Amino acid sequence: MGKKSKLQIRLEYVAARTVFVFLALLPRSGALFVCKIVSRVGYHFLGSLRRTGLRSLDIAFPEKSEAERSAILKGSFESLGRVLAETSQFKKMTPADVEKIFDLDLDDEMRALYHSNKESGRGVLIVTGHLGNWEMLVFGFAAIHEPISFLARPLDNPLIEEMTMKTRTRFGNRPINKTNSAMLAVKILREGGILGALSDVNAHPKEGVFVPFFNVQACTISGPAIMAMRSGAAILPAFCIWDKELKKYRFVHGKVLEPTHTGDRKDDILATTTAYTAEIEKLIRRYPDQWLWIHKRWKTRPPGEKELY
Repeated sequence: MGKKSKLQIRLEYVAARTVFVFLALLPRSGALFVCKIVSRVGYHFLGSLRRTGLRSLDIAFPEKSEAERSAILKGSFESLGRVLAETSQFKKMTPADVEKIFDLDLDDEMRALYHSNKESGRGVLIVTGHLGNWEMLVFGFAAIHEPISFLARPLDNPLIEEMTMKTRTRFGNRPINKTNSAMLAVKILREGGILGALSDVNAHPKEGVFVPFFNVQACTISGPAIMAMRSGAAILPAFCIWDKELKKYRFVHGKVLEPTHTGDRKDDILATTTAYTAEIEKLIRRYPDQWLWIHKRWKTRPPGEKELY
């Protein structure tokens, strides 16, 4: 994609800001209602995204019927609308407001991990992704618990990037440009910090390795594995999902993992990436209608394999 003109950047910013300002003026219930309607309309009219989502679901769940996959995708669109609605409310939320809608109570395993992190100074690498509300996970953790660092690729519109960063960092979170950030990320983890990294997207072969994901090889970013191996950090697959019965968000996690150390760097990266990808898959299978199926997760193929999209 070519470089955007100043006019294009400005127009995109005005459009994005208008949407956020409008939603922010509404009460939370109103913003959620509007975004729910928009997501339902989007499902029917955004044909390209709908086809991508259904294809991803066909790859992941070949045993399910077309009706079942369509129902999951409709839920995914609704979940994306929920992310937009909640994010628009962040500017006016207090920590007390966040606690009312986000259950961040830690179980025994998480409390033990946290105490170990504080007492021994061992870092924790949170591998997360586009399941549930990833914006609420980072924002809510800082509001209720403590600020964390997180890796993020800057948006291609600097004005929108600045607008979103102001919201994400309101309670002290520290964004780190994921490009050329490995040394800083390792330093944070070695010093006992908590670092979040999105780990569920399609990767370029130079940035990832092929591991099983829903029984199909998927090129998966290997950076988190490398950072954990270099720093000795514990790996925690974790997400913030919407609990329909509780009517609030809930912190959910997979098994705490140790980076593999056999002395064979290539095999260790593959084994560690495979392990946290498997935990991410387990959580997506529990909440399939809250994952971002419109992302072409299996776009990059092993040499010689045909394209899936």
